[in-house]
Amino acid sequence: MVNLKVKDVEFSYESVRVLKTVSLELAASEVLGVVGPNGAGKSTLIRCIDRILKPQHGTILLDGQDINALHLTELAKRMGYIPQTTSQVFPATVFDTVLMGRRPHIGWRSNEVDTEKVLETLKLLNIEDLAMRDINELSGGQQQKVFIARAVTQEPEILLLDEPTSNLDIRHQLEVLDTLRNIVTERGISAIMAIHDLNLAARYTDSILMMNGGSVFAVGDPSSVLTTENITHAYGVEVEVNIHRGKPYILPIRPVGRR
Repeated sequence: MVNLKVKDVEFSYESVRVLKTVSLELAASEVLGVVGPNGAGKSTLIRCIDRILKPQHGTILLDGQDINALHLTELAKRMGYIPQTTSQVFPATVFDTVLMGRRPHIGWRSNEVDTEKVLETLKLLNIEDLAMRDINELSGGQQQKVFIARAVTQEPEILLLDEPTSNLDIRHQLEVLDTLRNIVTERGISAIMAIHDLNLAARYTDSILMMNGGSVFAVGDPSSVLTTENITHAYGVEVEVNIHRGKPYILPIRPVGRR
């Protein structure tokens, strides 16, 4: 049962302070949603946890061990990262791209077990028909599914997702998040997901960390965080919050101060 703790993390891009003493805890089999307006620091926090960025202050502990003490291969076995967007992708088939997720376990040589895991994951995400397509021929939404499959094939203890549904239409958003939710439940892993859509966050997460201006503004279960007062303060938007099937449902009305 993995346990992740982020303690007083601060990060700056040159003179611009992006994260300000951010702390959080992730429990086993928990999906933590990170929400907040543009520029709040969501993506930067995800990248610090995955060691893509190095904080100037604070510690990130995985089962009590500083992640900086872990070899990158060991960290890759335990954390899977799915970026927000992908720019130019090296030419490769979808199958080979997903197989790359096995590299922390096998180096450069794969076997029949690895092939089966790739095929199983492609089927899980309903993209097995794309297996032999060049990834550069796919739409942005299809590419996003491929990179989610690559991270799942990695068999991590923690998934780090930076806007995993950003290029998907509404049906595929629901399909992907249903799949991720099931993976967390069935495999006993945990996930941290930066996400813009507050209604999807309310539906698919166990707890929510709301950021504003690089700091933690509120944290707790979706109903306690996604309140009219919190959203208005953090986003500058008047909203109406209703409860639908036990989850908050947010209806945006207008920017604060506009009639």
